[in-house]
Amino acid sequence: MRATGTFTVKSFTPAGLKPDPVVTTGLPVGVATLEKHFEGEITGRAATLFTAAFDQETGVGTYVAMESFEGTLHGRRGAFNFVHSATTTGSDRSAEFFTVVPSSGTGDLTGIRGTGGLAVDADGTHRIRFDYELD
Repeated sequence: MRATGTFTVKSFTPAGLKPDPVVTTGLPVGVATLEKHFEGEITGRAATLFTAAFDQETGVGTYVAMESFEGTLHGRRGAFNFVHSATTTGSDRSAEFFTVVPSSGTGDLTGIRGTGGLAVDADGTHRIRFDYELD
């Protein structure tokens, strides 16, 4: 099954966490927490742990995000984790990875497994899709 929707980032809070030992590279590394809200065939919210090596000025970098989602997919209520990452050179997305974490589903979403993807439209609309199966 495929569920699609849009999302907005309701909060983005830098965590101030720094690697130990410190290793200086060409891009700064940061950690943040986010809250996202979803609409469409995917409704609900997610708590996100976000790590990136990213240059704000050029838009170049890579991120990794672990999300804990609660809400509904096609009206089925529950919670699960998913992880995604991508690289950008400032105007594109590449090396994308997106998967539902095995055994993380609860409620009507127990046994969920699958993949998905993210996209950002030219107008800034954030889109998400899950290609998933349920036991």
